[in-house]
Amino acid sequence: MASFPPSVNEKLIGRSRTVGELLAPVSPFDKKCGRENWTVAFAPDGSYFAWSQGHRIVKLVPWSQCLNNFLLHGVKNFANSSHSRLSKPSSDGDQKNKPSEHVIDCGDIVWSLAFGSSVPEKQSRCVNIEWHRFKFGQDQLLLATGLSNGRIKIWDAYTGKLLLNLMDHTEVVRDLTFAPDGSLVLVSASRDKTLRVWDLKDDGNMVKVLRGHPNWVYSCAFSPDSSVLCSVGASKTVLLWNMDKYSLIRKLEGHHNDVVACGFSPDGALLVTASHDTRIYVWDPHIGAILMEFGHLFPPPTPIFAGGANDRWVRSVSFSHDGLHIASLADDKMVRFWRIDEEYPVQVAPLSNGLCCAFSTDGSVLAAGTQDGSVYFWATPKHVASLQHLCRMAIRRVIPTREVEKLPIPPTIVAFLSYQI
Repeated sequence: MASFPPSVNEKLIGRSRTVGELLAPVSPFDKKCGRENWTVAFAPDGSYFAWSQGHRIVKLVPWSQCLNNFLLHGVKNFANSSHSRLSKPSSDGDQKNKPSEHVIDCGDIVWSLAFGSSVPEKQSRCVNIEWHRFKFGQDQLLLATGLSNGRIKIWDAYTGKLLLNLMDHTEVVRDLTFAPDGSLVLVSASRDKTLRVWDLKDDGNMVKVLRGHPNWVYSCAFSPDSSVLCSVGASKTVLLWNMDKYSLIRKLEGHHNDVVACGFSPDGALLVTASHDTRIYVWDPHIGAILMEFGHLFPPPTPIFAGGANDRWVRSVSFSHDGLHIASLADDKMVRFWRIDEEYPVQVAPLSNGLCCAFSTDGSVLAAGTQDGSVYFWATPKHVASLQHLCRMAIRRVIPTREVEKLPIPPTIVAFLSYQI
C-alpha cells in the first residue's frame, strides 16, 4: 500500500520543477461557471498541445514553440495575451502540415479531446463503400472534441477547420480516444452509459455501440496494439473490451467508488485506473489481477469511507511513455509522480483544483488542467531505464502474461517479466 505518513513526505519525496503555466484570462463573475479545463492532450508526434480553455473554447499551440515561449517570457504566460501569441497567421498553403496556433469555438462546453493521425495502409473496416468524402493521408492530424450536448466535432489540427460532426450520444461525451494504430478508429465514452466506435476513414460512420456500464462512463483507453479497450465509470466499473470482436473480455473488481480515469503502459502489460476511493490500482489486464496499489490518504480509508466524500478523490492518472512512472492528480491539491517499483511518490507538486493531466509525447513534461481553464507544466522525474526494464518492455509488447508463464525460464525471471517484482 503506497499511502504515506507526513514524515515520509519530508524525507523521501522531492519537488517537481515547474516548466511553465498557461493562465486563462480572468472572467467576469457571471462567467465563472463553465471555465473548467476538463481535458488536455498532446499530439502523437509531439507537434501540438491542446486544452479546453472553458466557455466552448479549445486552444491548439505548437508544443515546441510553447516550450520556447516559456524560456523567453518566463514561467507564467497568459493564454490570450498578445505576448504569448506563438505564431502569426499565414496562408493556407503555409499552414498545411506546419503547426500554427488555433483558437476553436466548439459551440458548447468541451469535456474531452483526442488527437488522431492517419496511416494510409490502415484501411477502413467498411469494405463495401468505394467512395468516401474524406481521403485522409499520412500527413493528416485530426483533433476530436467531445461536447456537453453529446456531439463530437472533428477538426483539422493544421488549419483549425471543422471536418465532421458526429451525432448519436444523448449525454455529455466525457472522453475520447483514437486507436494508436493509425486506423482513425475513434471511441467515445458518455454519460449516456455507452461507448461508441466511429470509423473516420468511413466518413465518421458509427461502427458499434458498446453497452455494459450500469451508469456514467468517465474514461476509456486503447491498449498500444489497439486490440483491447478499457472503459471505466461510476458504480466502481472497470471493463475490458475485445476491439476485434467488440465483445466484453472481463470486468475488473477492486475499487470502492467511481472509477474516473485509466491508461495502459507503453508495452500493454499494465493497466492503471484511478478512483474517487483515493486509490490508484495497477492491474495485469491479461489476467485481471491487481499488482500495485498507490494510496492518497493515510491511513487508508475503510471501504465505507472510500465510497463517499473523503477529500482525496483522485481526479486523473497518466502512464508515462517510459513505462516506469505514473502521475496522479487528487483533491488534496497535490500532483504525485509514482514509480511502479517504489512504495512512495518520487516527486510531488502543488496544484489547486486540478481536473486532468497528461504526459508529453516524449515523457519529459506533465501538463495538468484546472477548474479555472489554466494549464500548468512540470518536469517529470529523470531516470535512465535499466537494460532489464527495456528488455522486459520489448518482450511484453508481443507476449501476454499467460505465455510468459509458459516460458522455460527461472521463476524469478517470469515474475520480473510479469511485473510481480
